[in-house]
Amino acid sequence: MALCLGQVFSKDKTFRPRKRFEPGTQRFELYKRAQASLKSGLDLRKVVQLPDGENINDWIAVHVVDFFNRINLIYGTLSEFCTEKSCPIMSGGPRYEYRWQDGDQYKKPTKLPALIYMNLLMNWIESLINNEDIFPTRESLFQRTFSRCARRY
Repeated sequence: MALCLGQVFSKDKTFRPRKRFEPGTQRFELYKRAQASLKSGLDLRKVVQLPDGENINDWIAVHVVDFFNRINLIYGTLSEFCTEKSCPIMSGGPRYEYRWQDGDQYKKPTKLPALIYMNLLMNWIESLINNEDIFPTRESLFQRTFSRCARRY
């Protein structure tokens, strides 16, 4: 078991550590509230409802980061079993194929092995989350364009 965990958490692998909220901050408190609501039942309307007196942008940011962390855990686990050889195409079943285009290294939609595609995707999402212009780390300093910016991505 220790060997398996060592392989999953190896620095040479594509697993990323979770992005954390600083204890004592408003976002940390929102995160704790979101976690508690997720564990309290399956009424999704209540889970995603903005708590009274909270900033909508902070609430959205907390959930985006939490969702990224959860997907990252799944991705980290699956990446051990999906190699370039075993998963030569990023697909959503036999009818859908995903191609990568970032405007820099891949100027046109490019067919890639699933592992490379997912690594590029997770890096791109992480760069957006770490971008202070999109997700400022200081409380409620979102630009007026945050909602528009979030929809664009």
